[in-house]
Formats: sequence, C-alpha cells, structure tokens
Amino acid sequence: MPTPEPHLSAVSSTDVPGAAANTAGATSLPAAVPHRHEAFLAGLPKAELHVHHVGSASPRVVAELAARHPKAGVPADEAKLAEYFTFTDFAHFITVYLSVVDLVRDAEDVRTLTYGVAENMRAQGIRYAELTVTPYSHIHRGIPGEAFMEAIEDARLTAERDLGLVLRWCFDISGESGIPAADVTLDAATRLAPEGLVSFGLGGPEIGVGRPQFKPHFDAARATGLHSVPHAGETTGPETIWDAINYLGAERIGHGTSATRDPDLLAHLAEQRIPLEVCPTSNIATRAVPTLAEHPMADMVAAGCLVTVNSDDPPMFATDLNREYAVAADLLGLDEYGIAALAKNAVTASFAPEDVKARLTAEIDGYVTSWTSS
Repeated sequence: MPTPEPHLSAVSSTDVPGAAANTAGATSLPAAVPHRHEAFLAGLPKAELHVHHVGSASPRVVAELAARHPKAGVPADEAKLAEYFTFTDFAHFITVYLSVVDLVRDAEDVRTLTYGVAENMRAQGIRYAELTVTPYSHIHRGIPGEAFMEAIEDARLTAERDLGLVLRWCFDISGESGIPAADVTLDAATRLAPEGLVSFGLGGPEIGVGRPQFKPHFDAARATGLHSVPHAGETTGPETIWDAINYLGAERIGHGTSATRDPDLLAHLAEQRIPLEVCPTSNIATRAVPTLAEHPMADMVAAGCLVTVNSDDPPMFATDLNREYAVAADLLGLDEYGIAALAKNAVTASFAPEDVKARLTAEIDGYVTSWTSS
C-alpha cells in the first residue's frame, strides 16, 4: 500500500496531551508517553540525523563519568541530573552542556560514552544515525586526536556488529570557540578522517557567530567529499539560514525554525529539497520557540519542505526519538501512515549508502504493513 503524505493539522498547546501554558521559568512540553501511538512508535524502524554525541549521554553514563571525575561538578546521582538538566535559556544550556563535555577526559571515557549512546539508540528502534561529534571540545581538553578517533571508531564498529546499528559521524565546529576550533575540526575531518565520517557541521550559539567566517573551512571539507550540515536559524532569523546556504553550501539545515518567517526562503528550501532537521522538544527546552502551539513544523511541511524529526540532546531534554515522533504526530495530526512517511523522510535526507537506505525503507514499509494488517 502506498504511504500517504503526512496529514497536516496544526494544534494548540491545549490539544497536545499534557502540554501546559508557557509561564516564567517553565517550558511548554508535552507529557511523556503513554501516547496514542506509543506502541507503534516503539517498534517503528527509524533513522536520526540531528543528535549530539555528548548530549546523548544517558543519565546512567553521565553519572558514571561524573563519579570518575567528581571535580567537574556534575551530579553523580541520576535522580539529581533531571534538575541539573533544567535550562533557563540557550546560554545556560550551553554552559551545562560544556560541563558534561568536561567529564570526557580520556579515550576510555569516549568509548563508554559512545557505546552507551549506541545502546540507547538501538533501544528506540533506531537503525541508522548520523551522530554529531565535536572533536575540538575533546582535543582541546587534552585527548590526542588519534586516540579520540580510535575510540569512536571502535565503538561504532562494535555497535554495528553487536547491535545492528549503523552509525556515521558529523564533525561540527563549536561556533563559540571561533576560528581556532574550526581549524582543529577541519584537521580532524581531513587529516585524521575516520572511516565513519560523512559530514561537516557548525553548532553552538548563533548570536554573534556569523556563518560566513567559516566558509574556507566548509569549502575545504566539501572538497574532500564531506557533506555540509550547519545549524542555522534556531536562535536567529532567516538571514542565518541564507548564510548557511550561500556561504557554507548547506545540504541540510540544523533546526531552521526561523525559516517560516521568510516565504522566499521556505520556497527555496522546498524547491531545492534542502531538508530541515527539526527537534521540537529541544526548541522548547532552550526557549528557541516559546510553546509547542507556536512551533513552525506544520508550516514547514505545508510549504513542501522535507522535514525530519530528531531529538538533538535527548537525555538533557528528558526526551528520546520516539517521544519526538509522538510530538510531531500531534503537531501534524498524523496517523500511522503519516508517521511512517515522516520516518522515511529521514532515510531520504540521510547520507547513508543506497543499500542501507533501501533496506531501512523496506523495513519501515514492512513494519507498517504488518502493524495495519494485525
């Protein structure tokens, strides 16, 4: 049976189960599942394209690393981490994120983190993921680049062998650290060049961190065959997305929530099939979008954009990819066929080998057929 296009039905915060009005010091997030599609989502094969390495560390792994390195100041108690991961704004989120980065001190920490992330992904039904890694953060803190690459590659290959999870890397520049970070990231991507690397990105704060300054680095990375996937338009306006396209050759846009403010940009993204990596809960948690009722995902889909669903930094936002699909289903008014179509968007937008894309697409279709027939 052909899979219909997602049916759109933008909803208010009161239509989303558990969503609350946005008040000072609180986010407007939906309640955790159970959700009407919980069982379907749990088994749905998925790909994820916008999810961060350190930001995906589970409370168990963060607590383990915090116990190894108590002077970092991160709670070693899983119960206390939920409070620790409550953010007042995007700048506070960056501060907390970097404190977790400080827990990764050596190659063994890198392996522990990376394989733990892979285990969590597999438990969510994720079959393929492009994990955003920030080499500068670790190399700058004293882990030799060669040791870092060996550790993530060892975890990647072990995950594929033991878990059946295909992992690929996006190396991103930590924008707040400027050109020095870009130089280190480019060196890691082109000289050290781990086998699993497929793309080159740009993360961190957008305000005060212009995209054009990184053009030479993106040009050099793209010249080696890496794909361009910068964050843009999350905490700034459409002009940042235009800069990512015009200066960095963006093939996908990380977040891109402000794109809907510019009809010409939306039309360009749709016409050029430049996918958007949308992370709904993250956008609310960091205050990039005030409430779910104001989230622009439905407008993006209505404009014909290729939209993918992602979790960004899931344990830090008390979410996972299944929950993000539940949020998207409510925002877009989707049934199981629409959710499956959204899942296939991620496969289409990925940089997976064609045989992996074909296998995962067939797995999604087979799952939907089995689900609906039963």
